[in-house]
Amino acid sequence: MKIHYISENNSVLNHFLGQIRSVNIQNDSMRFRRNIERIGEIMAYELSKNLSYKNVEIQTPLGIKKTTEIESDLVLCSILRAGLPLHNGFLNYFDSAENSFVSACRHHPNNDDAFEILVEYQALSNLNNKTVLLLDPMLATGQSIVAVHEKLVQNAVPKEIHIAVVIAAPEGVAYLEKNLPENCHLWVAALDEKLNGKNYIVPGLGDAGDLAYGNKL
Repeated sequence: MKIHYISENNSVLNHFLGQIRSVNIQNDSMRFRRNIERIGEIMAYELSKNLSYKNVEIQTPLGIKKTTEIESDLVLCSILRAGLPLHNGFLNYFDSAENSFVSACRHHPNNDDAFEILVEYQALSNLNNKTVLLLDPMLATGQSIVAVHEKLVQNAVPKEIHIAVVIAAPEGVAYLEKNLPENCHLWVAALDEKLNGKNYIVPGLGDAGDLAYGNKL
């Protein structure tokens, strides 16, 4: 698996990352969603440099211009519900892409810190020979993304899979490296320090779904 860290150099990306982390700004859920969306737009631009392109000729009012356009057949797939603002950011740039959605959540069967991943709702496009962009704001343990990946390839053979996350823990990155095939790419906006005892990212930002859409029961 090839890993791309895209916040190593200073840019407006780091500005938006700082805002989504700030406890003084997080209480504005609309601003939080919009900043995640803008981060998605920046990540989509960076990821676009690794897609396949074809040569085309464009008719202008004054002549013909040779240029290139995306040749890859793209499918955006976000993990509900936290992935929706990130999905919108990617869709703003890849507006002709197909769209898929999967739900994944931590289930604590014994009401303690131990959990398993439940993948339930699925609304999937035809993924065969497509370039799939799997979107989730937070990469903590990595178990959700691996579980969703297993669902995606159960009945389809994508051409390649790009996983885009806003904030990642080193433990989650290592888990993906161990459990995903070599044709996967991982795009990370920010790599954080570690997971805490409850497997939350530190310093992280909290629960991205709750910050975007309100606390769940």
